[in-house]
Amino acid sequence: MLKIVEKTKLWFALSIIIIVIGLGFTFTKGLNFGIDFSGGTKIVIQYNEGFNKPEADEIVKEIVPGAVTNEAEGNQYEIKATDFDSSKVSAVFKGLQEKYNLEDDDLLSQEEIGASVGKELTRNSILALFVACAAMLVYIAIRFELNYGIAAIIALVHDLLITVSVFAIFNIPVNTPFIAAVLTIVGYSINDTIVIFDRIRENSKNMRRVSSTELANKSLTQTMSRSINTTLTTLVTIIAVNIFVPTVREFTFPLIIGIAAGAYSSIFIAAPTWVILKDRKANKNKKSKAELA
Repeated sequence: MLKIVEKTKLWFALSIIIIVIGLGFTFTKGLNFGIDFSGGTKIVIQYNEGFNKPEADEIVKEIVPGAVTNEAEGNQYEIKATDFDSSKVSAVFKGLQEKYNLEDDDLLSQEEIGASVGKELTRNSILALFVACAAMLVYIAIRFELNYGIAAIIALVHDLLITVSVFAIFNIPVNTPFIAAVLTIVGYSINDTIVIFDRIRENSKNMRRVSSTELANKSLTQTMSRSINTTLTTLVTIIAVNIFVPTVREFTFPLIIGIAAGAYSSIFIAAPTWVILKDRKANKNKKSKAELA
């Protein structure tokens, strides 16, 4: 039987170190909010055969270093950037025009994106995340007990902070796909945690006299291979998509980080946290009985 709960301080310390470093970068340098949040300019270009995105990206980023590029359906090339005035738009299009023999009317659109849209998006995303966490807390508290729900929410917060920390440390742009990825991470991570909690609850019926630490270790040992295999299978698929489908990298990259963090937190954060809460409640009940006696 694996002894995971006994090393709780180690697991917590590893996560706290990453989160503290990430929060340090967040508060000192701030997150690198992309055009979807900070506002800017977006242009769409129609391209022909022979177009090569990596080569086109080099041309674009020589003129606009912070640009975000994507390929869209219908042979369209999207370029978004915060510092992208008309002169830079002209320079970028001229460079691509010369490289790929584009016509003047291949510049399909040029539009300004206001920062107010990003603020509303941020507000709605935080609200959606809060509602999702509250609903999950209620569901887990009803299906299991409140201690399970609190431990699960702490694990979820851990996953989100780890993901944000990585983006802050490496100064990766945060755009709307990041929000979609975060909400996906929440759903995936809670599912893995519930599997472990369900095993703890089942084992508690047959292991009434053992300590909460032993109960958690036994349950984690039984579910470890399932958790790891499920996570690896998911990660292999998402990593393949991230490599071979560049257009969705803004979504898949945070998903990779979050799912890996979710697998870690389900095993090394959620279960030990439940043990801490369970033992604290038991000690409190013993103290109350002693005072009554």
